[in-house]
Amino acid sequence: MVKIDLITGFLGSGKTTFIKEYAKYLIEKGEKIAIIENDYGAVNIDMVLLQDLLGDNCNLEMIVGGDGKEAHRRRFRTKLISMGMSGYTRVIIEPSGIYDADEFFDVLYDEPLDRWYEIGSVIGIVDSESAMMLEDTARYLFMSEIAWAGKLVFSKVSQDTDTVAITDFINKTMEEYGCSARYDQGKDIITKPFDKLTGQDLEKIEGAGYRKSSYPKLALEEKQYLPLFYFDVEMPKDTLLSITRSLFADEKAGKVIRVKGFVKTSENSQLEINATEAEIKTNPVVSSRNVIIIIGEDLQKDYINGILKDYCKVVSL
Repeated sequence: MVKIDLITGFLGSGKTTFIKEYAKYLIEKGEKIAIIENDYGAVNIDMVLLQDLLGDNCNLEMIVGGDGKEAHRRRFRTKLISMGMSGYTRVIIEPSGIYDADEFFDVLYDEPLDRWYEIGSVIGIVDSESAMMLEDTARYLFMSEIAWAGKLVFSKVSQDTDTVAITDFINKTMEEYGCSARYDQGKDIITKPFDKLTGQDLEKIEGAGYRKSSYPKLALEEKQYLPLFYFDVEMPKDTLLSITRSLFADEKAGKVIRVKGFVKTSENSQLEINATEAEIKTNPVVSSRNVIIIIGEDLQKDYINGILKDYCKVVSL
C-alpha cells in the first residue's frame, strides 16, 4: 500500500518550505513520491516553488478548490484514484491553510482507496512568529489544523523563540476549544530551523503517525476565507513592499493574513513575495506568470481592487 502523509498548518505557517526539506529526504532514501498541492485558485504559487524537486522520483499534482467542500472532496478522491497505479511509494498532501482534516480521513477510508493507500503521518507546521497572535476564528482554525498531528514542527525558529511559551499556548488553545490533543515539547515537537533538520529528525517526523483527536466543530462560512487573485502584476519593489505593509495594517481591507506571489518589478526582473504580518520576504525568481494572491478573513474585495487596479491587468472578480 502507498503511504500518504498530510502536512497541515494555518495560513503562512511554512508548509511548502518544510515539504521541500521533507521531500528531498524521502527522495534520497529512494522513495518515489508525489506531492499534491491543494489550493483555492487556478494558479498555485506553491507548485511553482516546488518545481526544482521534479524528476523521475518526484511528481507534482494539483487540486483546485474554492467551490464547496463536496466538489473539492470529489476531486481529491478522483485524483488519488488516477494516481493509484503510478508506482508511488509515498504521497504528500499539502492542503490550503484553511482545511478540514476530516476530509482527508473520510476520503482515505472510502473504497477502493482504503485498499490502495494507508495513512502515514499527519505533520502540523506551527509558525513560531505569529501563532500566539491568533484570535477568535483564526485561533480555532489553527487548532483544528494541527489537532490530528503526530508531530508538530515549529517554523521560523530563531535563538529568541520561546518554544515553551508557544507549546503552552497550543495546549491551552486545545483545552479552550474542547480538543482532546495535548503536546509534549520533548516528545511531540521539533523546534529546529528547517535547514538544520537532520536525517534522524526527519526519520522521526516520517514515522510520527497521527492522533485520533476530537473536538466540537464550529460552523464557519467558506466565504470568510476566500482569497483574492491579481494577474499580470507589475510595480517597483518599493511600491510592492509599501502596499503589502499597508494591507496588513488597514482595517478597511479586512483581516489580511498572507500575501504571496510573483511580481514583475522592472523590464528584466521578477520577485517572489511571501508575506505575513510578522515578516515580508522577497526573492528573485523566474516565473511564467506575475500573480499576487491575498488571503485573509472577510477581505473587502472592492477596496483592495481599488488599491491594486493600477498595477495589474486583471483585478479579482
